Amino acid sequence: MKFTLEKPNKNIPNLLQELGYRFYAQEKKESIFLKRLGFGNYPRFHIYLKNNKDLHFNLHLDQKKPIYKGAPAHSAEYDGEILKKEAERIKEKFKGL
Repeated sequence: MKFTLEKPNKNIPNLLQELGYRFYAQEKKESIFLKRLGFGNYPRFHIYLKNNKDLHFNLHLDQKKPIYKGAPAHSAEYDGEILKKEAERIKEKFKGL
């Protein structure tokens, strides 16, 4: 699920941390954040964030780890009610900042 928000005057990683996300990696022009939904590594929310003039979020839900060693493919959801709710939660946190 992709959405764009106005860039706040506050520290973006700290705002995402308050929502339960942790910084995972930096790839080219995107920061990657993860939020586990249980005790293991999966399922988890996964955000690719482009920090330009605005913030461009690409949010999805990883259901399980990749099946084949070295393969980036995994079972993920890119749309649906749970993602809509999480996107709204993020939007509400960044609202008015």
